[in-house]
Amino acid sequence: MSPSAGLGPDWGAVWPAPAKLNLMLHILGRRADGYHTLQTALQFLDYADGLRFLPAADGRITRPAGLAGLPEEQDLVVRSAGLLQAETGCGQGAEIHVSKRIPEGGGLGGGSSDAATTLVALNHYWGTGLDHQRLQEIGATLGADVPVFVAGRAAWAEGIGQQLTPLDLPEPWYLVIAPDCRVRTADVFQDPGLTRNSAPITISRFLAQGGGNDCTAVVRRRYPQVARALDWLAQFGEARLTGTGACVFAAFEGEREAREAGAKAPSEWLAFVAKGRNRSPLLDFT
Repeated sequence: MSPSAGLGPDWGAVWPAPAKLNLMLHILGRRADGYHTLQTALQFLDYADGLRFLPAADGRITRPAGLAGLPEEQDLVVRSAGLLQAETGCGQGAEIHVSKRIPEGGGLGGGSSDAATTLVALNHYWGTGLDHQRLQEIGATLGADVPVFVAGRAAWAEGIGQQLTPLDLPEPWYLVIAPDCRVRTADVFQDPGLTRNSAPITISRFLAQGGGNDCTAVVRRRYPQVARALDWLAQFGEARLTGTGACVFAAFEGEREAREAGAKAPSEWLAFVAKGRNRSPLLDFT
């Protein structure tokens, strides 16, 4: 089925690829293949990259606008589109324009979210007819966070991040700080000081008591800029690291309070306010 009036967005529409926060992150162990088993709670933000797709009759996939310095063939949007082509035998192509807002290397899932939006959008435009479960399985080959962005629901994630249970969470306003550095996730997970033996907890315990982030101590030590951002943000409430960082965040009951705090942030940091969302805006787009 081709896109048409009343059946979803036409070519050229701007699709959202929202950021996420890890509200907690516990690392339970390390597998033989080098991956880590974990427990984490993920929630979306109403702060997003924008992706625009144009048809390419020659079957080529191109990305003329995207993250500066990232070769097309390495970009997750190009790779995800290629996987969808290979999975379905689709002969259509696409020109993908990515307008970046989500900081790179910040733990907000920007690249994974862009890949998920690409899978959902091109499944629509190309009429390939895959259900969300199959799109999640394709996305998992690109990164552990891609499936939750395809599913579009705040979730409790286990395993290596692919086992998802939807969560109904409070939706506060968040002040997010991106300090002037990028964190390499691989370096954090390879650090000998990383805690890798946290005891598993239940969803009900997390909902009642919350949880920490096992990466915080390592990131604080390796990245003084992140430590400074956490210490600064702590004056307004509980300051937390999302994923392996570099971004840190704090929750506020109201938008005004969050914006007043954000206005005081040092000028060398990116500071933005966003609403927590249990339902991704991507789900409302098709």
